[in-house]
Amino acid sequence: MTTGLNTPPGVSQKLAATIGLPYTLTTGKAVGSTITALASKRLTGSYCSDCQRTNVPAQDYCVGCGGEMSLIEAADTGTITAATTTPEHTLLLVQIDGASSPLLHRLVGPAEGAVPGVRVRAVWADETKALFLDLEGFEVADSEAAASSPVDTTVDDAMKEMPYRLDLDYQHSYGPYYGRLFDELAHHRRLVGSPCPQCHQVMVPPRERCDVCFARTTRLVEVQDTGTLQAFSIVHLEFVGQTRTPPYVYAEVVLDGSSTRLIHVLGGFEIEKARDLTIGMPVRAVWKDASQAQGTLADIEYFEPVV
Repeated sequence: MTTGLNTPPGVSQKLAATIGLPYTLTTGKAVGSTITALASKRLTGSYCSDCQRTNVPAQDYCVGCGGEMSLIEAADTGTITAATTTPEHTLLLVQIDGASSPLLHRLVGPAEGAVPGVRVRAVWADETKALFLDLEGFEVADSEAAASSPVDTTVDDAMKEMPYRLDLDYQHSYGPYYGRLFDELAHHRRLVGSPCPQCHQVMVPPRERCDVCFARTTRLVEVQDTGTLQAFSIVHLEFVGQTRTPPYVYAEVVLDGSSTRLIHVLGGFEIEKARDLTIGMPVRAVWKDASQAQGTLADIEYFEPVV
């Protein structure tokens, strides 16, 4: 197959995906103590004896002088110093009684009357989960200013670490080269590459410019789903984001009709026989059923040695 690179309607344009990053957060003394206190519906702060500064929530070191701070139990009342309304919430800066700087949180209840100078008090979740939102927010309330006091919270009492997860949603633009490659995989179960008009190497996956001489490519050609094993590695370790259970074999394959290496999985044999693999041996693609085609290189289940 030879084709021009004018992108026809229906060429894959983008991939919607999510990068998941699970990890364990080491909290430290101040944050760990704060989370522990929140679970029991208490606010914890920290006090610097050198510059008499009080922070709520607690911090390990003073932002004013850098000195180490001691833990205190803070009041759950305060005064609004600023407020702004968003489509979801009314956000407040609340000067907790006895604190030197305001705490950012949200208003619970009607926004009317939530203006600077108004007194508020903490609203706690019915069921605490050792998270910052155990403190649901603040509500407008008449209250007198309260004093802070030392709190008997030690490092041993504090939560030392907590599981956490960060998910990053994104859309990756394929462009006309990868877009055509994936369309050919999805609809025709075939692989395509881009030949260089100057040095004549064929690149898979296809790209706009040659890797060697940087000449612009102008067309696509079909390459075979057979090839030669160029390199391989047996994966035994588990790591975040793995799509296969170890052990398995990753390989570099030079497809017949191409000049570059395609990274994929080797399979079709017992893992104990991976020691029999040799560089230069022929391999071929094993395709998934056409009903499972998604238009990605995963439409090829694996490459298997040709014995």
